[in-house]
Amino acid sequence: MSTTPGTPEAEIAINKPLVRALLEEQYPEFANTSLTLIDSGWDNVTYRLGEEHAVRLPRREVAATLIEHEQRWLPELAPNLPLPVPAPVRTGHPGLGYPWAWSIVPWLEGETADLSPLAADQSSSLAKFLTALHRPAPNNAPANAVRGVPLQHRADAVNERLQRLRERSDLITPVVDAAWHEGLNAPPAQEARWLHGDFHPRNVLVSHGRLVGVIDWGDITSGDVATDLAGIWMLLPTKAARVAALSQYGADEATVQRAMGWAVLFGAVLLDSGLVDNPRHAAIGATTLERISQDRG
Repeated sequence: MSTTPGTPEAEIAINKPLVRALLEEQYPEFANTSLTLIDSGWDNVTYRLGEEHAVRLPRREVAATLIEHEQRWLPELAPNLPLPVPAPVRTGHPGLGYPWAWSIVPWLEGETADLSPLAADQSSSLAKFLTALHRPAPNNAPANAVRGVPLQHRADAVNERLQRLRERSDLITPVVDAAWHEGLNAPPAQEARWLHGDFHPRNVLVSHGRLVGVIDWGDITSGDVATDLAGIWMLLPTKAARVAALSQYGADEATVQRAMGWAVLFGAVLLDSGLVDNPRHAAIGATTLERISQDRG
């Protein structure tokens, strides 16, 4: 199946009057609280709700199941994590023509890491967070066909993106190709552990260079921790910081190889789609691929 570049189209129109009406109907204590549009991503629309909360609503059917995973599992995982995460404080249900579940979550301070980069001295904080998250997952953890799986399951789609990028960019270097194939051929993970699943800069919050929160848990799943460890190349600005994070985490050689393969995957997806209609994604993808070339060059 051919990959589709660009941001997926919204399957339902979400606007301030709709969000206000849902609040009035289901949580009237918030009916008169200010609403400000913050972001419309691939899967969800987010409005800030007053000073302390946000409203998170799926914009595509595929995301409706993902938000239910957040509602089920984040309250259980949050107490064991060393950073704030937006565990829902209210769960909304379909109504007024809006067909899916939605959430009211805490508002977390900080800017996303693509706008406010993480400092190199945050390698330890990053490793500690991932270590705390990556506990053995139960058998009923959410399944996810595109996160935590063996890289071979994603190979056809990624190879298509890499080929497209070779025609539009000089970032798919022989070093990047080597990292991708090494990740594909690395020994597989032996245990399924909890994963964030989408651990890239737009889902990581930073304040004055410090790691202060992790948002957007729709891809929460179990599987290969290398999926999340790919974020090391997307977030940490120096090779020394990346090496330090992997060392503190305790990643073995095979895990590092798979993690770099996942970093190629995320870099290719973000650059390929971002070149169509999202400069922020394109910049993250380009930076990720450049860092892979630096670390293996």
